[in-house]
Amino acid sequence: MKIENTKAQMRKGVLEYCILSVLKDEDAYVAEILSTLKDAKLLVVEGTIYPLLTRLKNAGLLNYRWEESLSGPPRKYYGLTDTGKLFLNELNTTWNELQNAVNIVTSPKPPKDE
Repeated sequence: MKIENTKAQMRKGVLEYCILSVLKDEDAYVAEILSTLKDAKLLVVEGTIYPLLTRLKNAGLLNYRWEESLSGPPRKYYGLTDTGKLFLNELNTTWNELQNAVNIVTSPKPPKDE
C-alpha cells in the first residue's frame, strides 16, 4: 500500500468542507480558492476543483455571479447559499466530533498501574 494514495484520499475527504469554509466569509473566484487551499498545504488542481464546485452548486450549497475584471476576462465568483451556510454549520459540528474522536484514538495511552 502506498502512503501517497492514503494521503490523497484523506485530503479528498475534507476538500468539500475546506472549500465551503473558504467561502464562509466572502465570495471568491477559483484562483482565490486555490490559493487559499495551497497556502494551507492542500494541493488541489483546477481540474479537481471545477467539477467539485459544480457539484456543490447543483446541490444548492453554492451560487455564483460574474464580475468584470480589470485584468482579463470576467471572473466567476462563488458564494455560499443559505442552505450552504446551514450545511457548513453541520459540517463544523461533525468535523469537531471527528477531530476529537481521532485525537482520543491516536493519543498516547497513559501507563496502566499494576
